[in-house]
Amino acid sequence: MQQVDFTTIAAVCSELRPDWIPARLEQVYQRDRYTIALGLRTLKQRGWLTICWHPQAARMCLGDPPPRTPDTFTFSQQLKHQLGGLALVAIDAIAPWERVLDLQFAQRPQEPPKWHLYVEIMGKYSNVILTDADNLIVTAAHQVSSQQSRVRPIQTGQPYERPPSLTEPIPSHSESLERWQERVSLIPGKLVNRLLKSYRGLGSVLATSMVRAANLDPDRSTDSLAASDWQRLFLRWQEWLEVLGEGEMGRWGDGEMGREGEEGEELLTANCELRIANCGFRPGFTVEGYTVMGWGVVKPVGTVQELLNRYYTEKLEKQEFSQLHHQLSQKANNLLLKLRQKATSFEERLQQSDGADLYKQQADLLMAHLQEWQPGMKSIVLSDFETGEAIAIPLEPEKNAIQNAQALYRRHQKLKRARSAVEPLLAEVKAELQYLEQVEESLVELDTYQAPEDLLTILEIRDELIAQGYLEAGEQRRRPDATDSQPYSYRTPSGFELLVGRNNRQNDRLTFRVASDYDLWFHTQEIAGSHVLLRLEPGSVPDETDLQFAADLAAYYSRGRQSDRVAVVYTAPKHVYKPKGAKPGMAIYQHERILWGCPQQGERGREGGERKGKG
Repeated sequence: MQQVDFTTIAAVCSELRPDWIPARLEQVYQRDRYTIALGLRTLKQRGWLTICWHPQAARMCLGDPPPRTPDTFTFSQQLKHQLGGLALVAIDAIAPWERVLDLQFAQRPQEPPKWHLYVEIMGKYSNVILTDADNLIVTAAHQVSSQQSRVRPIQTGQPYERPPSLTEPIPSHSESLERWQERVSLIPGKLVNRLLKSYRGLGSVLATSMVRAANLDPDRSTDSLAASDWQRLFLRWQEWLEVLGEGEMGRWGDGEMGREGEEGEELLTANCELRIANCGFRPGFTVEGYTVMGWGVVKPVGTVQELLNRYYTEKLEKQEFSQLHHQLSQKANNLLLKLRQKATSFEERLQQSDGADLYKQQADLLMAHLQEWQPGMKSIVLSDFETGEAIAIPLEPEKNAIQNAQALYRRHQKLKRARSAVEPLLAEVKAELQYLEQVEESLVELDTYQAPEDLLTILEIRDELIAQGYLEAGEQRRRPDATDSQPYSYRTPSGFELLVGRNNRQNDRLTFRVASDYDLWFHTQEIAGSHVLLRLEPGSVPDETDLQFAADLAAYYSRGRQSDRVAVVYTAPKHVYKPKGAKPGMAIYQHERILWGCPQQGERGREGGERKGKG
């Protein structure tokens, strides 16, 4: 994940100052352990300023409104208590070319600041620290004890100290081409790496984009560049410094952007663009991430705020999705393995109980032929009452015939009792297996993150497993109130809407809340899979192609996806019931009809049809 560089911070500040200084702080909300949102209001607008100290996604930008769930974090309550109702009067840098911002709060816009909120955007060392007017630390997002860091402890009541200064030289617009080239090429190496190590303020994506904008290979060695190559790259270097306005790096955006002040600010705010694909300068080169410098073939974004909010929200959601998918898949697999072993054990015990009548038969034979028993016998062969066949009955030599017969009767009774005890246990295990196979199938289908809807869907699966007692609650991501994930939506050949559940919550909602008397309900027969609902208007009749289309998709969204043909049942929703006490997604049905679904056809229909569940 790309980290916010100095240029991006400059762009953010140049956008925020004209519209949000001054602004009244109305609300503070902490989204998670790394992110707070400041509710700001000016005379013209309201918005939420997101401040994040995540080790991989530290940033500051305007973001989305927070959910309405309660905020229980202590840090946000402390900020709200100290800063609530005050005015944000300045956003300054604490030093030139440093990625630390000083958000100043005062009683009124023209008064001196009473509080300083330092936002340190420094990768894994990122932090947010509140100090009073005397620069004494009041609270911090992440406190650092002297045992954790001897260089710079961060604790309540101590004076705020600036982070250690960077050691790389500061870029200068007045530096000559010869001096700049000498510094970059002093130690031969890859061009991008040498730029990053020779000067501060550069990020890897920005440096790569700069090199490609000069029509050069970022991996090319510095000792292989011609004079013309150095000149083209130096022009891009100068362009970057002109945009930043290197003369006033202590306070960006105050109308003094350096030699190209107004033009530089305009470039930073207007040319914010997200680079995902080929930059277009040389075939095969890609830049994963974003840049605010407008170099290359790019995908435009409105503002720097939108760019950062969209990029980091998507990256963090994708990261959370992957972690959660792995966790839930591992949990489901482990549970299924244990349940299958338990089911096998129960089935073996039932098979043993099937021989209960044999022991009774042997005991009856032994009691009827007591006279044939001899002391010390280890077995006896007797003729069956009905068939006359010889039956060998094992005996215990230390017991007499009656005692052996009694032992056989006791074994018969024990096995009969075992059947009555094991059968309900096996039924319970099979029901649990069916449920967890349904959960596993939802996770298999939801294997990659493509849109925010995917994260919402898997969060619902997690919440469901917590509610069912399979997972501990722990620290959970908050979901917006009254927000439900949406099923996949397709159109049949005749234009009817077809809805496919993506998890058990959606399945229950489709079957028992959304479905009407005119719809048709589809599900694979005795195979875990999605509930599929064919929406029909009163009086409308689906064609065979519509029914087959629904059956094919039901077969595809099931555990029978790898089969050539899968039996699919369909019926009216009024004939679908949820047994009392059944787990989410479980249902029984009546008056069903059967179609044979083809998962391969369903996959083609899925790819070619209208699908709304992920976008």
